[in-house]
Amino acid sequence: MRMLKSELRYKEIEKGKPLTEEEEMGVLSTSAKKRLDSIEQFRNGNRIDLVTQEESELKIVQGYLPQQLSEQDLNLLVDQAISEVQAQGKSDLGKVMKSLMPNVKGRADGRVVNQIVALKLEQKGASSQD
Repeated sequence: MRMLKSELRYKEIEKGKPLTEEEEMGVLSTSAKKRLDSIEQFRNGNRIDLVTQEESELKIVQGYLPQQLSEQDLNLLVDQAISEVQAQGKSDLGKVMKSLMPNVKGRADGRVVNQIVALKLEQKGASSQD
């Protein structure tokens, strides 16, 4: 908890004014991502003791974040964004992400979202060439 409070306070000092709720969620989301990366690195280094510590900290951080989208909900939002911007293939990835990210921010990992969008656009591009 102290670490989270410290990260929030540091960001507030950096901005020079109180954080909005969205900015606070951004700090928490970044904190969760750092812990996920650390867990992966510690697993690769066979440091199970540190993995356990990071996992417990991650659970605390996730308790303050909005509930993550299910894979089904995320796929539905991706499909909606693709049709909304009338994406035709991989070249439209940026347009789709720009439309989609405000709807999933804090509720889905951006890397995962990007992978799903890229895969769907690749499939769409391949099917339109047939």
